[in-house]
Amino acid sequence: MADMFKAMLAQVRRIPRGKVATYGDIAYAAGFPGAARQVAWALHSSSADVPWHRVVGSGGKILLGGEAGFEQRMRLQGEAVAFRGLRVAMDHHHFSFFPKRKLRTKRQRANRSPAARKR
Repeated sequence: MADMFKAMLAQVRRIPRGKVATYGDIAYAAGFPGAARQVAWALHSSSADVPWHRVVGSGGKILLGGEAGFEQRMRLQGEAVAFRGLRVAMDHHHFSFFPKRKLRTKRQRANRSPAARKR
């Protein structure tokens, strides 16, 4: 369990300022798909050097209640994270752990060098 938590916290540390990721994103990136609840436990047991406020629920919802939820929102707004009502504007602030590859058109594939075509 300790190794799982370490892997999850390492992924949380990768989230840059002004971006957020969901609990499920963290679990998947750490190699434990479906373990979103364990991410919450890992954050609960973490030290102060983890940007816990950058982890939100599905769809950008802040799941913490009371003062903790208010603090999370204030920290995110301090990093210029925009909200739509009670949710983070995920289309602008969602952090992807796996960058998307650009798809090539048929013309681009045909114009590659002979060496590149062999790959």
